[in-house]
Amino acid sequence: MDVLNLAQWRLKLKHKNFEFDQQNFSNELTTKLPGDHTEQHVGAPRTDWVNLNVTGRSKEKSGVAGAGGTLRDELANGLQGTIPQLGIESMGELEPGESRSSQRLVGILYDERMCKHHTPDDDYHPENPNRIKAIWSKLVANNIPQRCVLNAKEAADQNLQAVHSKNHVNLIRNISSKKFDSRRNRIASKFNSIYFNEGSSEAAYLAAGSVIEVAEKVAKGELHSAAAIVRPPGHHAEHDEAMGFCLFNNVAVATSFLLDERPELGIKKILIVDWDVHHGNGTQKMFWKDPRVLFFSVHRHEFGCFYPANDDGFYTMIGEGPGAGYNINVPWENGRCGDADYLAVWDHILIPVAKDFDPDMIIVSAGFDAAVGDPLGGCCVTPYGYSVLLKKLMDFAHGKIVLALEGGYNLDSIANSFLACMEVLLESKPFAGSSEAKPFESTWRVIQAVRKKLSAYWPALAEEIPLEVTNPISSPLPHLLISSFDYEDEGDKTPNTVSENTVAVVQDIIEPLSRLKVEDGHGRWYEGAMLWFNG
Repeated sequence: MDVLNLAQWRLKLKHKNFEFDQQNFSNELTTKLPGDHTEQHVGAPRTDWVNLNVTGRSKEKSGVAGAGGTLRDELANGLQGTIPQLGIESMGELEPGESRSSQRLVGILYDERMCKHHTPDDDYHPENPNRIKAIWSKLVANNIPQRCVLNAKEAADQNLQAVHSKNHVNLIRNISSKKFDSRRNRIASKFNSIYFNEGSSEAAYLAAGSVIEVAEKVAKGELHSAAAIVRPPGHHAEHDEAMGFCLFNNVAVATSFLLDERPELGIKKILIVDWDVHHGNGTQKMFWKDPRVLFFSVHRHEFGCFYPANDDGFYTMIGEGPGAGYNINVPWENGRCGDADYLAVWDHILIPVAKDFDPDMIIVSAGFDAAVGDPLGGCCVTPYGYSVLLKKLMDFAHGKIVLALEGGYNLDSIANSFLACMEVLLESKPFAGSSEAKPFESTWRVIQAVRKKLSAYWPALAEEIPLEVTNPISSPLPHLLISSFDYEDEGDKTPNTVSENTVAVVQDIIEPLSRLKVEDGHGRWYEGAMLWFNG
């Protein structure tokens, strides 16, 4: 295997005492993947994986970050495995004959300490540690995280208090301490869809700090782009309140950090794209009057009936004062929206506005609960769809993009979707796939309403959308999308078609279920779409 040049990176061992195992390579080498108890056979020798057991550190604590190159030949030759808790820092200067543009430098941050946050009695909950484990395992299985490392860091109180109240920060810092053991559950019950345990404080500080870490490295130019596989999610967390599975608002903390604490990095305007299926109410409020931040959220709203079940996510909420026009909500009137609906919003709202806004960086609140099969989202976005959405954003801010995980509760869907996005960051091209569906009629109604409301602020939205675009022959039935991702057996050549009769039968089942109300055992009733409040 040819080892690519990446001389601008240097391994800096954070701990002097370490040991490593060197194995002899054969043409067929066997390697055990992190978090996987089965062996995977790799068809050729690898020279870009190392196995370092750092004294005093667990091998499973820290993740590896992928970049567009491999570790230096002299450091990686003959080594295999994974790299735990090892820092790699950019030295800035290139050596003779090396090209910075030849490969994209892409960071991934993952830390299993964020798995310590779970329900106090280990009862099932959709926001659980398996979410980030599934993503990491999928990336490892596809040889994504093998080339460089980012360390997770806890956020400082100063960073958190830039967007949260001091009381809120103090609560989350101390909630996992022994003095709260007897009243932790009672405190959690006062919040909307929140649980706490002994690991919640550490996980929350790591999640926020990790998004700061990757955002700062992208802002410095040490990385072209980066992804933070973090939990708990953040976009529902408000100034003085945890809610919707979210303790700290990770994306808002990182955004404020770059704009207010590191102005010398030259990041003056940030576009936040929130494609989580739920409205990012917390992020919206934190930048409501700030013209430096363009907040864009596309989400199920259903006229205030979908979580967080208020009017904050309606299209009339556009910001205030100097921030007027810099808050854009695209509220779906119904579920089952898929690739075609999201791409229509990108093409006719987000992309025209982004061209005028001209951001210095893009941070994506990357929830994958609008993905196919998500038990809470009820939408149909495919991995291919997510990859196209991300690829369209790569044309802005010189590709300076940070992905921060938010929601997503179907393990296969979030893993496949995250992998598709990483392929885009690494290769700057969408994952292979296709979509035959057309947008809902309701999608065009929402798009037209949003454009009309914001046209005074963004002239590109004042132009009429051609009639042939908004009135194609389309069906109000659920989207049935075709994707060439992992859902199909490559050996199966049978056309993936569904009859109109089958669609009608599915529709007859879906509609009554969507009106179903469920009692939770505590005297509270929820409609089918809102059985779980989520992030």
